[in-house]
Amino acid sequence: MVSIASWNINSVRLRMPIVARFLEEEAPDVLCLQEIKCEEHLFPYEAFNELGYTHHAVHGQKGYHGVATVSRIPIREVTRHDWQANGEARHVGVELVGKGMMLDNVYIPAGGDEPDREINPKFGQKLDFLARMTEWAASLDAPTMIVGDFNIAPLESDVWSHKQLLKVVSHTPIEVETLQRFKDAHGWVDVGREHIRDPERYYSWWSYRSKDWRAGDRGRRLDHMWASPELAAKSTAHRVLQDCRGWEKPSDHVPLVTELDL
Repeated sequence: MVSIASWNINSVRLRMPIVARFLEEEAPDVLCLQEIKCEEHLFPYEAFNELGYTHHAVHGQKGYHGVATVSRIPIREVTRHDWQANGEARHVGVELVGKGMMLDNVYIPAGGDEPDREINPKFGQKLDFLARMTEWAASLDAPTMIVGDFNIAPLESDVWSHKQLLKVVSHTPIEVETLQRFKDAHGWVDVGREHIRDPERYYSWWSYRSKDWRAGDRGRRLDHMWASPELAAKSTAHRVLQDCRGWEKPSDHVPLVTELDL
């Protein structure tokens, strides 16, 4: 059995105390972090080593973005795709050595505030990022899992109000259609939704702007764990660690964990 976690941590150095708490309490074999917000030489390697996560694949940059995969089991970094086409650190791919699978960790751009590429270049960059990911997905020939902050909540049950968010970036029809093309390109299985079936509510992000995130519960499912069909068939459990949103100095995202019978 192998357990894989994904978490947009929104600064790994600032939130290392809650990362350590999560690893001590949940003990996944592999943790994929997004938005680490630090250069590679400033990543807290020693803190992870002390927790038993001695294998690292870190793709960072100064102050923004950045992804890292840390593991208790051997991993080997194999790819760093520039799907943003501007050098931003938003992807790292590893092989789980001896487990017969690849694991890709991605941070898709948020896309700004206006869902119109003519007046908001960031939205166009997001759609183009997904198009490049789709080309990559169509060429895959190994069992692969892709996890991370996709910054898109595709289903009505992935958001607190489908009607009110239809014109809000992350839930617009064009984003949902673009993500669907990525899904179809490899036949990805949405592992989270295999275990938490639509239309059951499923959120992974609650805005910092909400005074009482739990009472308001205006969440969105921006984080995902998808797998090749043959790999998804081996998933035995999936959980959302919603309580982490209430920890001290939390991220606005919470961790997801999938267990695979490999």
